[in-house]
Amino acid sequence: MLTLINTNLMRPPIAPVGLEYVAGAARRAGIEVDVVDLCLVDDREAALRAAFARRQPGLVGISFRNVDDCFWPGSAWFVPELERVMRTIRTLTAAPVVLGGVGFSIFPQRIVELSGADFGVHGDGEEAIVRLHEELRGGRRLDRIEGLLWREGVSLRANRPAWPTRLVLPAARDAVDIPAYFRLGGQIGVETKRGCPRACAYCADPLAKGTAIRLRGPAEVADEMASLAAQGADVLHLCDSEFNIARDHALAVCEEMIRRGLGERVRWYAYLAVLPFDSELAGAMRRAGCVGINFTADSASAAMLRTYNHPHRQEALRQAVALCRARGIAVMLDLLLGGPGETPETVAESIRFFQQINADCVGAALGVRLYPGTQVARLVAAEQGGAGVHRRYEGPVDLVKPTFYVSPALGERPAQLVRDLIGGDVRFFAPADDAPAAGAVGSDPYANYNYNENRALCEAIAAGARGAYWDILRQQRGA
Repeated sequence: MLTLINTNLMRPPIAPVGLEYVAGAARRAGIEVDVVDLCLVDDREAALRAAFARRQPGLVGISFRNVDDCFWPGSAWFVPELERVMRTIRTLTAAPVVLGGVGFSIFPQRIVELSGADFGVHGDGEEAIVRLHEELRGGRRLDRIEGLLWREGVSLRANRPAWPTRLVLPAARDAVDIPAYFRLGGQIGVETKRGCPRACAYCADPLAKGTAIRLRGPAEVADEMASLAAQGADVLHLCDSEFNIARDHALAVCEEMIRRGLGERVRWYAYLAVLPFDSELAGAMRRAGCVGINFTADSASAAMLRTYNHPHRQEALRQAVALCRARGIAVMLDLLLGGPGETPETVAESIRFFQQINADCVGAALGVRLYPGTQVARLVAAEQGGAGVHRRYEGPVDLVKPTFYVSPALGERPAQLVRDLIGGDVRFFAPADDAPAAGAVGSDPYANYNYNENRALCEAIAAGARGAYWDILRQQRGA
């Protein structure tokens, strides 16, 4: 038997889509699966004790979705909670433990070492977990399992990441309590693909998901959305890195949704790159039920867009917003301020331009999360003195812990600089100087762009608001 444990405790709660895919793949392979969802219980230790008292598994799988909240100045770090869960599990079973998930796959060796787990899966877990379960019962040919990390004496061995060329995922979402997540969290995620070929200078997705796109069949995606809608989850979020890469696949997914009438049954949101985006895709998305798009805009300064390795420029940003406006799709633009080379002038240029093109809302995130092997991390390492590195821990810089960069050229109070330039424009989620108290920035509880433990957001969901979290907050704020 395989016991799968969800350790993502962020609020509002996010349904563990990766864990559900793994559970479905294991069941399809004939493996008995038990799921322990720590996100939906009040007493986590009691839930674990009850689960292992019922039945002793042959393998325990732990889903680790988020290393931290990826937000400065929040900097909530989730590895210590994972270590606590591991210590509890060790008192309850002798079964080996394997870690997986997007957060894990960014720092696979470090998290295996910190947690004391027996195994880890770097990349896609669906095939790897089935193979590991089989090998532990038989030949233990661990070197043949893609993505596997395992202990061999005092050493830690690692196979190549598990990024199979063919992506087939279970469409039935029945491993966790979807209605409870929808009631408490407001939206449910779906993947249409994995991997991203873009070379954004700061992004961790290539570390976790690879650079080769693996596409799901449009019919499989539509089957999954129909399964979720049948469970009452009629607001969904496509959690691809960028839905429109590849553009033709995105269009095919929309056409399948339209053919089945899903656009009349569900509302959904997506992340998109600014390019490629055109009238045909925008129209198909709207007819398929899309009501909101979050574009990875990051800047309107040509200099900063070059630093971040983005192909779009101001005209593409303007056109993307106009296409959404023409079709009644709510649009959010994400700003990433403070990267290497950012100056007060480039910040001002971006904010002025974003105000002119009139998106529904703009997330003005200040500080670039540093990940190992990324271009931004290398640029920061080459700077003298580390003046732009921001962190809340002591000792040497350790990127598995929340570590951010803010350009020193923005001065001693960069968040105040950004707020002054925004000038009270309610369309902008403005940065805070320090960790906001009670989920608020200043006197506006809906101005906090950090979704983790966001009280105002949780209260709005409890009162019946549904949608992408940015869309809920901007509507509550009156933007």
